[in-house]
Amino acid sequence: MFAHTHGFMNHSDDVSQMAKSKQTAVKVIYESFKVLKEAGGELAGREVRERLRNRLNFSDWETEVSAKTGYLRWEAIFSFYSVDSVKAGFLRKNKGAWYLTTEGEKAMQQGPIKLFNAATAAYRKWAADNKPGKATEEIPTVAAEQFKKSLTDLEDEALVGITEFIAAKNAYEFQDLVAALLRAMGYYTPFVAPRGKDGGIDIMAYQDPLGTTAPRIKVQVKHKPMAAVPVDDISSLKGIISREGEVGLFVTSGRFTGDAESFARSADVHIRLIDLNDFVALWQEFYKKLNDEEKTLLPLHPIYFLGRDE
Repeated sequence: MFAHTHGFMNHSDDVSQMAKSKQTAVKVIYESFKVLKEAGGELAGREVRERLRNRLNFSDWETEVSAKTGYLRWEAIFSFYSVDSVKAGFLRKNKGAWYLTTEGEKAMQQGPIKLFNAATAAYRKWAADNKPGKATEEIPTVAAEQFKKSLTDLEDEALVGITEFIAAKNAYEFQDLVAALLRAMGYYTPFVAPRGKDGGIDIMAYQDPLGTTAPRIKVQVKHKPMAAVPVDDISSLKGIISREGEVGLFVTSGRFTGDAESFARSADVHIRLIDLNDFVALWQEFYKKLNDEEKTLLPLHPIYFLGRDE
């Protein structure tokens, strides 16, 4: 098990003086920050790992696999030390997505070793403030079988499975998922577009069976898991919100461009954007309110962990 309370090295500017595990950590943490910055500051955790895999050269030692866990050593080190960056405020993790903060960008400018040292120092302080017991100065050599996944890592893995399941559906199946979610949230869906031309509206959702209570929701659904919805698509939705008491909802199995999000925020009508992460979070939240048939569209199974009284 890792002793996750670690400090600065005596030779803070020479990575070769560090333990092998820390040399790997310096490399993968700094490169992950570069990956996030190049992606605009936000990326799915699984995608960060995949890009590291494609961008970095790993030694035989770093790519050894545990027969017990299936983890590569560098992946274990990366997941373990990324917690430091979160505690330092350099990264945020939320529902499988990783975000590079302003503080993280500033820390990057110090270079790989100083970034690593700043993050580990922040973790050390957090641990001292929040965890009783004596801190150890050195981490033993990292082995994949010693690595225990954090809750964040488990959430990442769960999101991978869910997103792959959604991606395998066709456009109409994803549309059915969206309609089922709206019903679970308490809306009525008298219109769900059949195959063929739909006039720009995929779903109509009302707060009452007759649609007499505002707001009435016009929904567009885009099933493109690997794509970002452009601003033109949001503008098209705005163009069909024609009456007072109507609002727009755009749901995608991918994400939205920054321009699309900005347009929705500044529009003179209410337009709500729901990307894949938002959709999965809502599906989890309202899962118990789905009927049995609707649950089979995207079945979930909870995992329970031992908690503690706060």
